[in-house]
This record gives sequence, C-alpha cells and structure tokens, in this order.
Amino acid sequence: MFSGIQSVTQRVALAQAVLAPIAALIGALFAGFGAALAALFGGLIALAVSGVLVWRERQAVRHPEWDQHRLFKHFIRTGVERLLVLVGLLALGLAALQLSPLPVLLGLLAAQLGWLAAALDRK
Repeated sequence: MFSGIQSVTQRVALAQAVLAPIAALIGALFAGFGAALAALFGGLIALAVSGVLVWRERQAVRHPEWDQHRLFKHFIRTGVERLLVLVGLLALGLAALQLSPLPVLLGLLAAQLGWLAAALDRK
C-alpha cells in the first residue's frame, strides 16, 4: 500500500486520508448525514495534525546542517504546533460548527488508526 513513500509520517498521512472518508461512510450508515459530516471532520483533524508533522519533518530534512540543539527546539515547537492545531480544530468543530462530539471524536480515533496501519506495513 505504501511502497513508494519513504517517510513514516507521509505513510501515516496517506492512511489517514483513506480512513477519514471510511469513517464518514460508517457514520452515515449508522447515524445519518450529520454524524457522517462530524466523523469526516474528526478524520480531517487527524490529517491536519499529521500534515503539520510531515511539513516540519520535511523542513528538518532540508537542513542537514542543523545541530541537535536546533533539532530538539524544532521537535518541541512541532509538538506544540500539533497540539494547538488539534485543540483549535476541535474547538472549531464542537463550538463554532456545533458538530456532534461523539462522531467527531470517533472520526478522529478512526483516522488515528493510520499510525497503526503505517506501523504494520513496515518491513
């Protein structure tokens, strides 16, 4: 499934891009259109958080001259950015868009299974 992609984080993002619509379809089957939309939003939250990680990873790869101190600061900044994106998008979905919380969280959880899919695909 992931044969052409070298980076683990890129494989995870691809798996999450596949799992998000699947979560929406399952939500539509069991609870209707509103749940499907909320589950899709949850899956896209996971994809956005992984997208930040892919972006920062590519940035670090482009700078082989960075020392361990700089890379550690980059690592901490990336973690904080990912947390802010997660909290911000959850707040947007739950407070501003008034999406149902359970399907949003289940969609987020389903897309997070992309980490498992990418880990199981490693040779």
